[in-house]
Amino acid sequence: MRQARVVIVEDDRMLAALNATMVDAHSGFEVVAVAHTAAAGLREVEHHRPDLLLLDVYLPDLNGLELLRRLRTIRAEAEVIAVTAARDVETVRRARVLGVRHYLVKPFTKADLHRRLDEVQSAFETSLGDVDLDQRAVDLMLGSGAAMPAAPKSISASSLQRVAALLERAEGDMSAAEIADALGMSRVSARRYLDHLATIGRAEVAPRYGAVGRPENRYRASRPSTR
Repeated sequence: MRQARVVIVEDDRMLAALNATMVDAHSGFEVVAVAHTAAAGLREVEHHRPDLLLLDVYLPDLNGLELLRRLRTIRAEAEVIAVTAARDVETVRRARVLGVRHYLVKPFTKADLHRRLDEVQSAFETSLGDVDLDQRAVDLMLGSGAAMPAAPKSISASSLQRVAALLERAEGDMSAAEIADALGMSRVSARRYLDHLATIGRAEVAPRYGAVGRPENRYRASRPSTR
């Protein structure tokens, strides 16, 4: 099977170069173009017609999901891995509606990315076969077979519970800096615990946009479903 062609759309140039290096390290994929804006991404996808698009949501000229919507109107049917800091429910829902079956939350490791690439490659191979699909094959094709990530070794259960309890007591949302100040830990540690709570579904996160610069992520405890 030939290597799958990949276009990366990522506004951070250093991160885009790193992602390209990690993708090229996987034997099943090759990067054919890198774009740093939605406009450039649209041109590269139209030109290369890639098999896979690594798509950032926060782009300087257009939301990445709006870019994806436009790509779908021109019948650009590439598989998509959304690579983003966005973890809010609405962003994930919109991504799923637009056909995104794979989601990578920043920051991530080479191993995290290669696991997603493995899933995409397996789905490609399954789609080429003229066979009846079992449940595992269907899950691979629909991107629903990924397991819940385990807690990183750097996560302390007691500290995680302290962060979760503070979020549950809070009247509104909180930032990593506010959590860090309240619990006497570093902002880096607070963000790591908050991100893990978001990953396992115990917290919700949404960006808050200021006057300038990138949005600040705000966290709140997940509310139980009323259904």
